[in-house]
Amino acid sequence: MRQDARENRQRILAAADHVFGTRGEAGSTEDVARLAGVGIATVFRHFPTKEALIEAALVRHFTDLHDQTQAAIAAPDPTAALHALIRQMIERGANKLTLASMLGRDAPPAVVTASEQVKAAVDTALRRAQAAGSVRPDVGVEELYLLIRGLAQTTAAAPVPAAVLERAVDVVLTGFAADGSPGTGTGGTRRPAPPDRPATETSGARHPPPPDRPAAGP
Repeated sequence: MRQDARENRQRILAAADHVFGTRGEAGSTEDVARLAGVGIATVFRHFPTKEALIEAALVRHFTDLHDQTQAAIAAPDPTAALHALIRQMIERGANKLTLASMLGRDAPPAVVTASEQVKAAVDTALRRAQAAGSVRPDVGVEELYLLIRGLAQTTAAAPVPAAVLERAVDVVLTGFAADGSPGTGTGGTRRPAPPDRPATETSGARHPPPPDRPAAGP
């Protein structure tokens, strides 16, 4: 694939993540093309169907998250790295859930594989923080995913003020801490949030997945 074609593909996927992740079924491939700065024919040349585009955008989400998780595993401060990773997963989780809801109840194999790779890496990052003594030893990746998914589903259903989401994340991180201290990481500082900016800005109503649908991980 030529360099310009690769760049077009990445712009299309980033646009699809935004358009479908924030608008759900109300988004269109035409919206994606406009945001990516390409023609609609270019979109369909890379992705013959809307479903193929959404699937690829979801795989890209997990691939990016896996790269971030690997960086967290290699970071010198495992606690701060885990906390930053959890925040990122919660903040991006609403888009992911909305994309996943558009693919039906059964996630495509490529999405499942990418999601499982992320989960295994998150488990490693969690165990590193536990080995450092900063995270409760009785917390597992399943509990972590449950809480991340809960906050992501809330923001997928309706925008919440960024400051409220920030405090909710702090509550989660404090609950994981071995000493019950706020979730800032060793030597870290709490990231300020604007008091009234919506944490999830949308151009229309989100379409969260049904509550009983397996959602391919955070």
